[in-house]
Amino acid sequence: MRVTRPEGADAHHRALESLYAAAPINQLFASTLEIPEPGVARISFEIVPAHFHAAGAAHGTSYFKMLDDAAFYACNSLITDRFLLTTQFNLLLTRPLSAGPVIAEGRWISGQRRVFVGDARLITRRGEEVARGTGTFMRSRIALASLPGYRFA
Repeated sequence: MRVTRPEGADAHHRALESLYAAAPINQLFASTLEIPEPGVARISFEIVPAHFHAAGAAHGTSYFKMLDDAAFYACNSLITDRFLLTTQFNLLLTRPLSAGPVIAEGRWISGQRRVFVGDARLITRRGEEVARGTGTFMRSRIALASLPGYRFA
């Protein structure tokens, strides 16, 4: 059986998934990134009681992190040389999140050179949208290849 290595955009997407998994913040938020195609990112995660505020639902940091990450990786999936930075992000929180699995779906909206726009939404296991966000992301001077987590399978 011959094993083939991903090439081109697919290799870049797998390396971004590796970069996401290596980020220290994800020790606090167990989650998995999948980039199925250029301009699209999905993060599967679980809300647990450790993410709750005093009233027993997910704190806004959980919403922001996952929405920002999904939109960011959707945009960075189109850029193979540089790490993008979030320059602005707007949130709309429509329902409280309780414990359970959630999907953050991100997609690239516009931009191809220096500034990119992406959006994302959070979907519960019942298929309900509980939040959405839109962000702008700018090319940084940080080369993706210089980041220890960015590695090809």
